[in-house]
Amino acid sequence: MLLGIDHVVVAVRNPDAAASELESAAGIAWTGAGRHESVGTFNRLAFLGDSYLELIGVSDPDRVVANPGFAVGAAAWSQLEAGREGFVTYALATDDVEAEVVRLRATGSAIGSPVAGARVRPDGETVRWITAFPTLGPERPPFLIEHELVDPEWGEEARAARAAFRHPIGGLLRLAGIELPVADPASATASHGTEVGLRFDAAGTARIGGQSVRLRASDGAPPIVDIAAEPGAPELDLVRFGVRWRRRASATDADCGG
Repeated sequence: MLLGIDHVVVAVRNPDAAASELESAAGIAWTGAGRHESVGTFNRLAFLGDSYLELIGVSDPDRVVANPGFAVGAAAWSQLEAGREGFVTYALATDDVEAEVVRLRATGSAIGSPVAGARVRPDGETVRWITAFPTLGPERPPFLIEHELVDPEWGEEARAARAAFRHPIGGLLRLAGIELPVADPASATASHGTEVGLRFDAAGTARIGGQSVRLRASDGAPPIVDIAAEPGAPELDLVRFGVRWRRRASATDADCGG
């Protein structure tokens, strides 16, 4: 089953510099990092409970071009090559990618077959997952991901530590949702439904795992990443790297997973 928004991908020229700037300006700690050596990309991660934000950069364009099967890298490089930083795509978490692909294809989805992936962390440990991709892009449906639920990053101990982690500003943070500008909301909601099974209400909002995805008509404003902070935390609203980062204090600790 689909569990919620797994992560949001933002293409930047230099993930380390971007992470440092966002930590300083927004109080978000970027504690994860890794390299996808075989496909020419690298990243920094900010965990918000079991969801996370990914700043992805390209270290070797030739390898990205030579590995079109790594759809996230190809989509990120398409933006960076054109001189744009910003939102690339997002992922929905599932507990069974293979079953989801079978179910979706039976109802008309053209989503690709499951593909194994891996990232080497700075400590030398390897994190593994399985993904399934539709055609990616800022206005396109998300991809699916199933994590290997073992240490060092997805075992019980690691997940418990993330759930209790306090960011420099805002303390406990959770990903509340995303809001994406699209040229044709009706077409976009239909394709999201067909490709990955998201269903939207009349206002263009889909709710999944306590989070929301909203598609709105393009108006020149950037995509929004909404973050829930614990009660009393300072609010945030700023634009960096082609994304509007918005943090709001929750009514109760439970609203941000505390």
